[in-house]
This record gives sequence, C-alpha cells and structure tokens, in this order.
Amino acid sequence: MPLNAGIVEPAGSETDRPETAATSVKTDDFPPSGADPRLELPPFPRPWRHPLRSLLWGIRTAFGLLSLWLLLAVAAALPLVNFAALGWLLDAEGRVARSGRLREGLPLLPVAPRFGSIVLGVWLWLLPLRFASSAAVDAELVSPGGMEAARLAMLTRVLWAIITVHLCLALARGGSLASFFRPIHNVRWLWRRLRDGNYWSDAGRAVRGFVSQLAPGRAAWRGVRGFAVAFVWLAVPTALYAALRELEPGQGLITILGGVLLVWALAWVPFLQARFTATEQWSSGFEFRATRELARHAPFAWTFALIGVYVLSLPLYLTKVVLPPADAMWLLTLVFIASILPARVLTGWAYHRAVDRQRRGLRSRWPARLLARLLLLPLLSTYVFVLFFTQYISEHGKRALFEHHALLLPWPG
Repeated sequence: MPLNAGIVEPAGSETDRPETAATSVKTDDFPPSGADPRLELPPFPRPWRHPLRSLLWGIRTAFGLLSLWLLLAVAAALPLVNFAALGWLLDAEGRVARSGRLREGLPLLPVAPRFGSIVLGVWLWLLPLRFASSAAVDAELVSPGGMEAARLAMLTRVLWAIITVHLCLALARGGSLASFFRPIHNVRWLWRRLRDGNYWSDAGRAVRGFVSQLAPGRAAWRGVRGFAVAFVWLAVPTALYAALRELEPGQGLITILGGVLLVWALAWVPFLQARFTATEQWSSGFEFRATRELARHAPFAWTFALIGVYVLSLPLYLTKVVLPPADAMWLLTLVFIASILPARVLTGWAYHRAVDRQRRGLRSRWPARLLARLLLLPLLSTYVFVLFFTQYISEHGKRALFEHHALLLPWPG
C-alpha cells in the first residue's frame, strides 16, 4: 500500500539522489508561480523609524485577518455559497502550491478589510434601531395604545428611515469604515452626484468593484470541481465503511474493506486536490501516478502535512454533537475555517516542496520513503478508526462519515 506522504528533508541530505529520466514527471504544465501583488501584505515599516506607521500596519493587518476569518465563516455557513468558501480555500492552497510562500495563503486579503468595515458599520448603526424597537415593544406591553407607545413607535419608524438611507449611502460610496461615520459628508456626496447625474454609475462602479474582487462565481466553480475531485475518491470507500448496520460477519468484512480503502484514499486525496488547484485543471485531480511520483521527492513533508490536516479536522466532529440554529451556524464555521485554512496552506506548501525537489532532480531514497509510510499508516488507521464512532455522537448520525470537512465543504450542516 503506497502511502508516501510528508517533515522537511534538507535539500542536500544523504537521502537525496538525482532523479533518473525513467522516473521523471513533467512539471512544465504548471502555471507560473509568480505572486499576485494584490494578495500580499503591504511592507512592514521599520518600527524605530516609523513607529506610528508600524502600529497602524499592525492594526490594519489584524483587522484584515479577522475580517477574512469572518468573511470565510459567513460564506461557509450559507448553503450553496459554501462552495465559494471551499473555492477560496482551494485558491489559497493553490497559490501556496505554486509559489511556496506561506503568506500567499490568505485568500481575499485585499477585500476582507472592506467586508469587515461593512459588517462593523452596519452592526453599530443597527444598535440604536434595536434599542428603540425594544423600548417601543416594552411600552406597548405596559400601556397598550398609550401615547408613550405611539411616540416610541413613531421614533422607531423615523430612525429606520434615516438609518436605512445612511447605510445605503455608505455602501454606495464603497463601504469604507469612514463612510459609516460621516453622514453629512454622505449627503453632500449624494447631492453632488445627483447634480452631476452620475450617482447610479458611481454607486454601481463601487458595488461592482467590491464584487469583482470577491469573484464569487469563479470561486464557486473552483469549489464545485474541488469537491468533485475529493468526492469521487472518497465516495465508495466511505459507503463501504458505513455499511455496518448489524453485527453480522458479511457486513463486518465490508466495513473493514471500506476502512482499508479509506485509509488509502485519505493518504492521497489532499494532494490530488492540491494538484488540481495548482494546475487549475480538473483532470489533474485524478493523476494518481504523477502525484505518487511527487510524493517520493518529499515523503516527510507530505507526512507532516497529512498529520496536520487530520489532527486539525478531528475536533470539528465534536462541534456537531448539538448543532446551533441555522442563523447561528456561522459561529460554528468560525471554528471550521480556523482549522481548515491552516491545513490547506500546509498541504500547498508540502506539494510545492515536492514539485521543487522533483524539478531539481532530488528524490528521497527508499529507506526515507519506507519510514514515512510506516509513520503514516498507523496514524491514518487510528484516524479512520476514530472516524467510525463519530456517527454515534454527531447529530447527523451515519451521514457524519460522509462529510469529511477537511476535504469537502467547510460546513457543519
């Protein structure tokens, strides 16, 4: 059972030997690994020269990362939209797989702060509306039809109209955090645009710019194809593994067979997905021989990556003992994104390392590959064994065996 997977070997270690022509695999079909400047963090100012700039850089970066986390969690909590969330995660994995730079494993980094400012601005402006509405309801309960209740109800309607107009103007200006706290400036901006007759074009340009950076359609299509790659490899082994309904010899043998096949599939699917997203070709997700050959160039890196993927995914099953209501599902997907995104980045890094070593003709010797297999086999077997019992603690029952959150949708529902 070939289970080559991925800890780091030094480039010039004694386990390396030049690759022969008979075992080489073409890698020139990979897209260029150049970095996208839009996805990189701005350079960090030197604190001793620009202390204020470095402080602002840290605040902006932290806000951007928190916004990115929230954006992915909200997308993952919505049915069908979660395919876009998977696509963004695969995009991060693919960028790292092509470049080898971990800092590129942050999808939507340019647009995430804007999303965070929109969420924060809307939430803050809805607070007075919620307080006024709650006071109106309480007044109606204390004195039905009274003057105080009528005044509070009227105040709530007036606030609703004013806040709605203000939020629409803030969004039309692009949704920056400053636009939510400058209502007079927003009114002046609206007046100038109406006077010049370009309000709708400017507002539409701002909205289209925001949506074009998200690229939800492209991300969803990538997510659907990445989902299909993993599902094709995992469907049959998981179905056999879930066959046990009664303690009978026949069903037990089918379950054991399914477990063995699932161990094999789980050893390769993360890297087959990485190959798909690195090349942007769906057929690459089924090139098992080429992927296995890559594993022989960085077996300890692949073992390390697989350990990270499945160790981070196990706690996700514990969160599904009792699922929250649908409108609170995003609170749970925060945990999912925090676990899955690092695993995706780690897999992309291991894949890039294997491609880089293959390009340089460095192939690990068979003792290193054998040791990696011997390390990985009991770990994956333990994971599959523990996975069997998740059906008894999950609210979804036997369906929990098919969810494979680390490889399929980052969604507990």
